[in-house]
Amino acid sequence: MRRKLAAGNWKMNGTSATLTELSGLISAHDTPDVDILICPPATLLAQASALAKSHPLTTGGQDCHTAAGAHTGDISAAMLVDAGATAVILGHSERRVDHEESNDLIREKARAAHAVGLTTVICMGESLAQREAANTLDIIAAQLAMSLPDDCTGENLVLAYEPIWAIGTGLVPTLDQIGEVHDFIRARLERRFGPGVGRSVRLLYGGSVKPDNAAEIFAVSNVDGALVGGASLKQSDFSPIITALEKSA
Repeated sequence: MRRKLAAGNWKMNGTSATLTELSGLISAHDTPDVDILICPPATLLAQASALAKSHPLTTGGQDCHTAAGAHTGDISAAMLVDAGATAVILGHSERRVDHEESNDLIREKARAAHAVGLTTVICMGESLAQREAANTLDIIAAQLAMSLPDDCTGENLVLAYEPIWAIGTGLVPTLDQIGEVHDFIRARLERRFGPGVGRSVRLLYGGSVKPDNAAEIFAVSNVDGALVGGASLKQSDFSPIITALEKSA
């Protein structure tokens, strides 16, 4: 059985004062029935990791470089591990669009992360124009084929389907649309990596997940949890999502 995962992406939000929200989350879910991952900005990662040290909750980075050394302003996978991370988000649409990151670059970042023991949460999704042109599955197929290295396993890979047009907009695909994409991803994973690995990789949905829609999303085929953005910043918003996921487990 794939263990459910509630992942929170704080993006470029938060200062040291924000860690009170993390403390509240830890207190509210001291023995969770699902995995909980929080990915704060790099400036808070070591502090967040220290807070979660004796708790099942884990922490992750929001990006990493393919290498180390002379890359001013970047952060290596090994540095994330040193700060206490167990995972890293890669290929988020904001990185793909704002920083023009290619599938090839994301694949190389994933290789670097896997080499130091990090689990990669690799994101993929289509734009509104691509959805309206009925190109969603073609886009997902290309991202799957080119963004994933060959060393992926159910232990080092999590995939997050995040339709770009649903991130932070309040718009959410229909449950049938979510299910279609997640089932498609599962089938492609099994075809490439075999049924063992293909069935063990956790698939998350992301894009305007909130307490009032979480339960119905978690009931969809092949949805193993969520990658949550804004709603993960406050314990009062994220806790109900975690609880809904626990009920679906």
